[in-house]
Amino acid sequence: MTLTAPAPEATKTSEIIETDAVVIGAGPCGLFAVFELGLLDIKAHVVDILDRPGGQCAELYPEKPIYDVPALPIVTGQELTQRLMEQIKPFSPKFHFSEQINTLSREADGRFRLTTDAGTEFLTKVVIIAAGGGSFTPKRPPLAGIEDYEGKSVFYSVRKIEQMRGKDVVIVGGGDSALDWTLNLAPVARSLTLVHRRDEFRAAPHSVEKMRKLVEEASIRLLIGQVAALEGANGELSAVQVKTANGVESVPCTAMLPFFGLTMKLGPVADWGLNLHENLIHVDTERFETSEKGIFAIGDINWYPGKLKLILSGFHEAALMAQAAHRVVYPDKKLMFQYTTSSSSLQKKLGVK
Repeated sequence: MTLTAPAPEATKTSEIIETDAVVIGAGPCGLFAVFELGLLDIKAHVVDILDRPGGQCAELYPEKPIYDVPALPIVTGQELTQRLMEQIKPFSPKFHFSEQINTLSREADGRFRLTTDAGTEFLTKVVIIAAGGGSFTPKRPPLAGIEDYEGKSVFYSVRKIEQMRGKDVVIVGGGDSALDWTLNLAPVARSLTLVHRRDEFRAAPHSVEKMRKLVEEASIRLLIGQVAALEGANGELSAVQVKTANGVESVPCTAMLPFFGLTMKLGPVADWGLNLHENLIHVDTERFETSEKGIFAIGDINWYPGKLKLILSGFHEAALMAQAAHRVVYPDKKLMFQYTTSSSSLQKKLGVK
């Protein structure tokens, strides 16, 4: 079977990265997979379309309490993410945020070649798909002609802060992404205007506090209203029209960043030739391997009889997946099962003193 998908229009950003494993998705299951792989000396790179770890858990309900994670009677999505990031520190995984895997193909030596929409290329022995319900797709604002500006002066994520230097930036939204980028881009933008439909924000309180301080210092502007129209030509914005309680104001803008939330789609994974069940990836329950040897799927994106979409189920799947992945990465090395509570070698890997 040939695994492939249409090649993206992207520019190579670096040489090909060779690694043991590529984990697609930085949600709880993907992060715990890094831990289980690390215990078995499998080095991993992690790719996520979002600009931070946590996936759906941290992006859609960062402060919503979760009650069914073992040993944690109550934990928020953000706190769980932070704890997992702390847990995987000893293994020094490499993260590639704001990137989506677009193509996947098998090489003659059995490894997989993956490319992202940012031009990053990997050669890896195993692939672990931990993409939750699929890839997150930014919601497009309902503005006439916005498609003509996308990728040129309208962006749904920021890959390099320097690309915003000296621009008149308009950020639209009131969540964590909108506030975080407001704070990060304020020092480099020529001007920055934050637009939100109401004077209440869903972002972390300390971020809101910092934003309001910048407004007081006249370092940035805050407009309560909605972007009603775009001004510009040939994909380059010159201004946006913002409808406020006092009327319509034309705001200088050469880069607009709308953060209107996300929708989930299976995305390019659907084109990789894997067996699917109702838009989910069918796996076995011994290895959590897909129909293609060396490609595994864990968490909400997989399906098998009796499947429960729970974080704790995904953690169990990650543990068994790692055992199977070891056989692919180290085919000539015998795997001896060990417990972290009693194995001095595992404790050494974890930095236990």
